[in-house]
Amino acid sequence: MAQLRSVSSQRTIKLVYYSCNSPSSSRSLVAATAAATNNGKCNQKRALHTTAAALSGKAALLSSTSNSSSVYALDVLNGLRHQQRRQLQLSQSPFLCSNVGVGARSLHSAVNDQQQAEVALAEATEDNRRAGGGKQGQCESKSAQPNAGDQPQRDPLDVSFNDPIAAFKSKTTWELVRAYMVYMICSSEKLVEHNMKLLKVARTLLGAKLFVLLMKSSFYGHFVAGENRHTIVPALERLRSFGVKPILDYSVEEDITQEEAEKREVESSVSSAEDNVKDAGALPQYHVDKSFADRRYKVSSARTYFYLNEATCERNMETFIKCLEAVSDDDAKEPRALAQGATFGTGITAIKLTALGRPQLLLQLSEVIMRTRKYMEALVGGQGNVLTHHKTIKDLEQYYAGIGDNKDVQTFLKNVTSDKEGILHLFPWSGIVDEDSQLSDTFRVPDPITGQMRRLISQISPKEEEMFRNMIRRLNTIVKTAAELDVRIMIDAEQTYFQPAISRITLEMMRKYNKEKAIVFNTYQCYLREAYHEVVTDLEQAKRQNFYFGAKLVRGAYMDQERARASALGYADPVNPNYEATTDMYHKTLAECLRRIKVLKDVGDDARKIGIMVASHNEDTVRFAIENMKSIGISPEDKVICFGQLLGMCDYITFPLGQAGYSAYKYIPYGPVEEVLPYLSRRAQENKGVLKKIKKEKRLLAAEIRRRLFRGQLFYKPKGNYVPI
Repeated sequence: MAQLRSVSSQRTIKLVYYSCNSPSSSRSLVAATAAATNNGKCNQKRALHTTAAALSGKAALLSSTSNSSSVYALDVLNGLRHQQRRQLQLSQSPFLCSNVGVGARSLHSAVNDQQQAEVALAEATEDNRRAGGGKQGQCESKSAQPNAGDQPQRDPLDVSFNDPIAAFKSKTTWELVRAYMVYMICSSEKLVEHNMKLLKVARTLLGAKLFVLLMKSSFYGHFVAGENRHTIVPALERLRSFGVKPILDYSVEEDITQEEAEKREVESSVSSAEDNVKDAGALPQYHVDKSFADRRYKVSSARTYFYLNEATCERNMETFIKCLEAVSDDDAKEPRALAQGATFGTGITAIKLTALGRPQLLLQLSEVIMRTRKYMEALVGGQGNVLTHHKTIKDLEQYYAGIGDNKDVQTFLKNVTSDKEGILHLFPWSGIVDEDSQLSDTFRVPDPITGQMRRLISQISPKEEEMFRNMIRRLNTIVKTAAELDVRIMIDAEQTYFQPAISRITLEMMRKYNKEKAIVFNTYQCYLREAYHEVVTDLEQAKRQNFYFGAKLVRGAYMDQERARASALGYADPVNPNYEATTDMYHKTLAECLRRIKVLKDVGDDARKIGIMVASHNEDTVRFAIENMKSIGISPEDKVICFGQLLGMCDYITFPLGQAGYSAYKYIPYGPVEEVLPYLSRRAQENKGVLKKIKKEKRLLAAEIRRRLFRGQLFYKPKGNYVPI
């Protein structure tokens, strides 16, 4: 079929080529516009079609002649878009708008021509790839992993993300139809609002077996990869064959009532040693409030763990380790012809620190960190993290000079973490993550007037000290296993009242394990006002302590909850004022990371000392990253920037990126059907909030379904020959 189309296209090559490339071609476009001006509505419509047809014909021709012209053909399509924008401007002129309705219809028709041209270009490129490289086609059918001598397949990237073939060539037609149905349901506000009730009613009416079958044919099949680490392997291998790697997450969640959630949270967030009299320096943000004890409140895009007991935390640790094993490369243990690890050493596992320990300990530790900052601000002036003040041990000695020769102060100064550039931390955090420090003894600072040691942490019992060491032990076990299996760990961000502790522990894990490459990644939520400063501070610590820095940048999941809690408890709103400010924060933070990567490259240092995941479903942000990478000379092969989206969302971004040679990931949830219902409920809620993205995905899905229908490809079987970067 492809050869027949190729032969027929040759008949018109000379005519189209000369019409598109002759000196008069640009004049014809001008003439077309002039015709629209002078000859009324019929000629106006014809002129717009002439413009679109000329350029789309050129694109189709160039893409069908050779692979090498595909990139140029994309440039032609960009020219088409430019011409249509020009036509829009001309159509808005008072000389052309005598009939507004006709003008609108004409422009709409021209846009349709552009979309058809884009699909035609994608089809021609795909046909050329298959028909023109018989050996390549044979390679596809043999294995998803080519031999070492083979050149990995790469496709040109359409940065408008409007190519339905590139977006969905990894999907069967049934999967496309299912996706379209799921998005149709997600577009219904009433269905989404009551989705959990409807799922439970369906479970009761259908019975377990029919309900599971229904879910696998709809929401579960679209958003979840499988039930366990073994059943997900085919899905992961198919992803990889189309250039995409996985971030695995065992997405089983407890379906508990609000009352039960509040009870657990309150009980696990207050120390048994705490008396009723609050410390004068206590910060309300870092203490539990029953009104917000159910941390699922107004949160649709993040999973929540509620502490039950230490045994549950141990089970969570084992689950995370199983995720690591599922994504690891087994070749190191048992040589074989083909690696059977799902990601061939490039995989990632996501974990949450609240799954590994008592939340009270994170609250107390977060409060210590913020009180330490206030202590430094009062002592030396300025604002921000201790590191940003650029003070030395000698500076501190001068501040404490009035105290005299105090043994406790000398011991405190001896334990301060510093280097030749100044103080990094007032406390020996390295001892804390090495499981052997007592919190109550560690977090004490000298009063600059009396010299007496003040405790910055609220009362904590010996049993709770042991719980904290258990939490750190669990995290150490997970990260050590990840390092041994060559899998990366991404520690998810959580609410701001936990985050200072989570970030500090994560940075210390980086210092401990990221000595040769980035194993541990921290997550930064760019809807927070302090996101940029936190990233810059942590980058500075990584530079000064010489470890590899890994960061996942997200917009964030807790915005509405954070705003409501700040207002109710009377502390400053930590959230950016609007979506635009959050986007600016994201781009500013990403640009700073890219700038520092370029500095590393320019001085001949290892650019991989900074690794960034752009975890965003916003195509403008993805384009921003790609354009900045190009402008400062960072290539995908540098392996310092990767992109990530959720399974079942924004395939039109992830797959074209992976197929063009960028490092692209899908966040892959898995687990038994009935135990991932809370996760599926949140996905439905999240999709309701991004109707604009759903609209585009539905349009591209419909275009690809129609294309396959008209071309007799309803039984298309995906076979990829891409190798992830």
